Amino acid sequence: MRIGLLTEGGYPYVSGDARLWCDRLVRGLGQHEFDIYALSRSEQQEDEGWIELPPQVSRVRTAPLWTAEDDGVGYGRRARRRFAECYEELAAAVCAGDAPVGSAAFEGSAGAVGAGGPVGSAGSAVAVGSVGAAGGGVAAVGASAAVADRFGSALYGLAELARDEGGLVGALRSETAVRALERACRAPGALRAARGARVPDLLTVAAQVERTLRPLSLDWYEDDGLGSVDLCHATSGGAAALPGLLARHFAGVPLLVTEYGVQLRAHYLGAREDLEGRAASSSARALLAAFHGRLAAEAYRQAEIITPGNTHARRWQERCGADRARIRTVYPGMEASRFSDVGESAEAADADTLVWVGRIEPAKDLISLLHAFAEIRKDEPKTRLRIVGAPAEGLEGATYLAHCKALAAQLFPDEADGVHTVGDNPVSFEEIGGPEVPTLPEAYEAGAVVVLSSVVEGFPISLVEAMFCGRATVSTDVGAVVEVIGGTGLVVPPRNPRALAEACVSLLRDPERRARLGAAARARALELFTVEQNITAFHSIYLDILSRCPVRRVLVDASGEPLPFAIPAEVHVPGRWADSGTRLVAGRPGPGWAAGPPVRGVPLGSASGAASGEPVPAGEGAW
Repeated sequence: MRIGLLTEGGYPYVSGDARLWCDRLVRGLGQHEFDIYALSRSEQQEDEGWIELPPQVSRVRTAPLWTAEDDGVGYGRRARRRFAECYEELAAAVCAGDAPVGSAAFEGSAGAVGAGGPVGSAGSAVAVGSVGAAGGGVAAVGASAAVADRFGSALYGLAELARDEGGLVGALRSETAVRALERACRAPGALRAARGARVPDLLTVAAQVERTLRPLSLDWYEDDGLGSVDLCHATSGGAAALPGLLARHFAGVPLLVTEYGVQLRAHYLGAREDLEGRAASSSARALLAAFHGRLAAEAYRQAEIITPGNTHARRWQERCGADRARIRTVYPGMEASRFSDVGESAEAADADTLVWVGRIEPAKDLISLLHAFAEIRKDEPKTRLRIVGAPAEGLEGATYLAHCKALAAQLFPDEADGVHTVGDNPVSFEEIGGPEVPTLPEAYEAGAVVVLSSVVEGFPISLVEAMFCGRATVSTDVGAVVEVIGGTGLVVPPRNPRALAEACVSLLRDPERRARLGAAARARALELFTVEQNITAFHSIYLDILSRCPVRRVLVDASGEPLPFAIPAEVHVPGRWADSGTRLVAGRPGPGWAAGPPVRGVPLGSASGAASGEPVPAGEGAW
C-alpha cells in the first residue's frame, strides 16, 4: 500500500520530534511505499537537511510553518464574502463557552499554564497535571457535537476557498479576521477569559491561527498528491494532522493519528508568548487553547484509529472527545540490541552505586534526588551517586546544573582518608562520551540501582533503557511511569526525598531482590517496548484500516496494466453489511462503517441479517 506520512518539525529532517521512530517505522515496513509530507518549524532545521532515506520513500514534499510571505492573492467580492462567513463560524466555534479540555483551566486559573513557570511548577500542575481540574468546565467531556460540526464545516470551507481562489495567508491576518474574532469574543455565551480581549490580543491570536492553518493553502491534495495515497498517517496532532483531514475531506483517504507526546499539552505549555516573544495575555492564551483544543478534537473525530503512546496520552485524547473504540495504545519502539550485552551478562556494577541518567533540567528534580541521597548516606555510608547527562539547551539548563553541583558540594563535602590525601565527593556529574561512561549502556551498567526522580514525565525513555539492561529501578509516580514499570520496580510519590531514600536503601540491602526485579523488568521491556513490536502493531493497524475504509481507484503498473490485487476485496461487495448496518456506495463505506468489523462468511439475507432488524436487499445475498 501507499502511505502518506505527515510530520511536523521532525522526520525526515536531521533534528526534530519523532525523527527516530518514524525512520524505524519506514525502514521496518519495506513492503509498503511511503510519501513524506513534512512541515518544518525553523530555518535552522531546513538548513540542517535530511537524514538518509530508505528506497521505499518515493516522494518528499516539504513546507515551512515558520515563515509565510503574503501570497498577494486578491479576493473578489464573492470570495471575500465566503471567507468572512467561514472565519465567522470558525471564530464562533473557538469562542463558544463549552470549549474543549484545557480552556476551562485557562478560565478557572486565569491562565495557570501560561503563568506557571517551568514545567512541574505549581501553576503548571493545576492546568496540566489535573487536565483542567480548575473551573470544573472539563466535566462535560469535550465540545458538543453541534459546535464540533460548526468548527469542522468552517475549517473545510476555508480549505475549499484556498483551493478555488488561492492562498489564505493575507486573508487570515486581515482586518476581517480580527473583527470576526472580536465579535465572537463579545458574543453572549463566549469564554469568560476571552471577553476582555483587546486589539493586541486579537492580533496575536489571528497570527497564531494563521500559522497553524498554513497547510490549508498547500497544493498537496490533488490526485497526484495526498489524493493518491491509500492511508494518511499523521505522526502528531495539530498542524501535522491538518493535511490528513483535508485529504480525507477532498479524496476520502482514511486518517491514522499517532501521538507519543500530546501535541495539545505542548501548545498549552507554549502559550506564554506570542510569535515575537512577547508575553501573551490570559485572554490570548484562552483563545489559543480553545482553538488548538477544537483542532485536536476534529482530528480525533475524523481519524479512523488513534494510537497514543501511553495511557497518559490516551486520557488527554478521551477528554478531547476521542472515541474509546477507535483508540489503540501502541508503545514507542526502542532499539534493544544495543543494551543486550549489559542485560544478558551477570551484574558487574558496584553494589553500592546509584545511577541517574537523563537530560538535566528542573522537571527531573535532581534537587529532591540529592536530598534523598543525603538520607541514604546516613544508612549506607559507602553509597555513591552518579548523575549521567547533559544540561538541557539554553540558559535554564546550564543554571540548573550549576545549582545542583553547588548543592552537592554543600551536602557532601569532599571526603579524604587522611590529611595528606585528596578528597572525593560521593556525587559525580558525568556526560556520555567521557572516560568513565563512554557509552549509554555502560552508564546503566555502572550502577546497581537506576533512579528516576522526575516531577513531570511523558514516556520515560531512560526507564525503558534501564529495563533493557536488567537493572532494578526506583521511580517517581509521574506520567506513564507506573504503566511502563508494571510491577517490576519500586515507585514512590514525586517530591518526596524520604520515600525515595527508603526505596533505594531497601534495594541496596537486598541483592537477590534487585536481581529478580531486574530480570522481570528486562523481560517486560523486550515484550512491549521493542522496535519489532512497534512495527508489527502499525503494520496490523494499516491493514485493518484499509480493509474497513478502502479508497477505490484504478491502480496500474509501469506498463499501464491494472494491478489485480491493489484493491481490497471488500470494496467490490455491494449491499449492506450484516453487523454494521452500513451500505457501501460506489466502493466507499458509509458513516457507520467504523462501528465494528464486518462479519465474514455470513451471507447477506441470512438469519443473522434478518435478526438484526435491517431490511435485506433482494438479489444481494450471495458472497
